[in-house]
Amino acid sequence: MAVETDVLDELRRLRTRVPRLAGTLAATVDGLVLAHDVPGTEPEGLAALTAAALGVAHRMTDAAARGDFRELLVRGSQGYIATYAAGTTAVLTLLADDRVNVGRLHLEGRRSGARIAELVETHIGPGGGRHADRLAPRELPARPQDPDRPIGTLPVRTPQLPAHRPRTQPGG
Repeated sequence: MAVETDVLDELRRLRTRVPRLAGTLAATVDGLVLAHDVPGTEPEGLAALTAAALGVAHRMTDAAARGDFRELLVRGSQGYIATYAAGTTAVLTLLADDRVNVGRLHLEGRRSGARIAELVETHIGPGGGRHADRLAPRELPARPQDPDRPIGTLPVRTPQLPAHRPRTQPGG
């Protein structure tokens, strides 16, 4: 598939532009690998985890009324995992060392995400092509709206009383 070659070329160029970038992965929003350069990491597993994190990120931005998903940054003790929207059908996930310049990572990640979105749209088409069913963004199930609750707020649950009785201090 031509899109794989072009996306892989973009991932390789990105690795040359960002020092301390340890790996790159482009995937569909459903977790299918488009192209990758992630030594020492299982790309299919990372793509699946990216899709799961993307689902949570979409729900968070929706619940907090922060607009459409753009990016997600996770920091671990040994580095960063950054995920950027690449149009509506793909995502870009970057693995970086702990000493990476995070500003540069964001700048180049956003640029590459936009470039990958263009490549996917060119090769597959906007919402069309032979992989349209695999590349279509996931629809979240419709939730009934409570007319008394403002949009973008979560329902508040009433705390339940504990099932056990608290211990009392002797002599008290």
